[in-house]
Amino acid sequence: MDTRIGFDVANGIATITLANPAKLNAVTAAMWRGLRAAMDRIAADDGVRCAILRGAGEDAFAAGGDIEEFLTVRATVDDALHYHDDLVANALEAVRGCAVPTIAAIRGACIGGGLEIAGCCDIRIAGESARFGAPINRLGFSMYPGEMAGLLALAGPAVVLEILLEGRILDAREALQKGLLSRVVDDGKVFGEAAACAARICAGAPLVARWHKQWVKRLMNGVPLSEEEKRAAFDFLATDDYREGIDAFLAKRTPRFHGR
Repeated sequence: MDTRIGFDVANGIATITLANPAKLNAVTAAMWRGLRAAMDRIAADDGVRCAILRGAGEDAFAAGGDIEEFLTVRATVDDALHYHDDLVANALEAVRGCAVPTIAAIRGACIGGGLEIAGCCDIRIAGESARFGAPINRLGFSMYPGEMAGLLALAGPAVVLEILLEGRILDAREALQKGLLSRVVDDGKVFGEAAACAARICAGAPLVARWHKQWVKRLMNGVPLSEEEKRAAFDFLATDDYREGIDAFLAKRTPRFHGR
């Protein structure tokens, strides 16, 4: 069975593929570990400027966790804490904390754990027929609070409660309206639009992309910036990329950034 986390890098863009085709790419314990390992590879590679996360094939991003595994990986409270606090949380935090921009390219089912992974990405692009939700109320278990926090930050309590209390599956347009998505395109254009989005990101200064992610995260905590942080906001003045960007603008040419 082809159950794995695919990883490929080309032209500065890393592609991470959730692959469990027999189960609509449901995420196994080994895949959670593999997702964390893939994100670690990105963190260690200065040549990566953007990452695309997608599901194998065209039928699903990921249809949640692998429910059949729960009988063993969550057999006891200690087992469940290890599964959610170590395996799942570490993978989700690695996606959320990725220094380079991340894009979720979503075809088909994006349910439960799949929705959690997509929700940790910076940009979420879905096809018209994509489906979203977490109908775990019908399975008799609740979403782990540590995983719920990411969806709360993305869509707010009203949307999260609607999703969890009703267990209803949302179509792409409703998910967009509720703030779960960045944009919706025709099904056949999802991966092309994700690639185009990544190319636009890679055309910009890579250090700037990292700083923008850093500052958005910092500003969300509501604490006023210190004088040291305000000064740090102008670190770009000492970079080669800043000089290149200004020179290219004045010369009316395309800039060539090198992340320095």
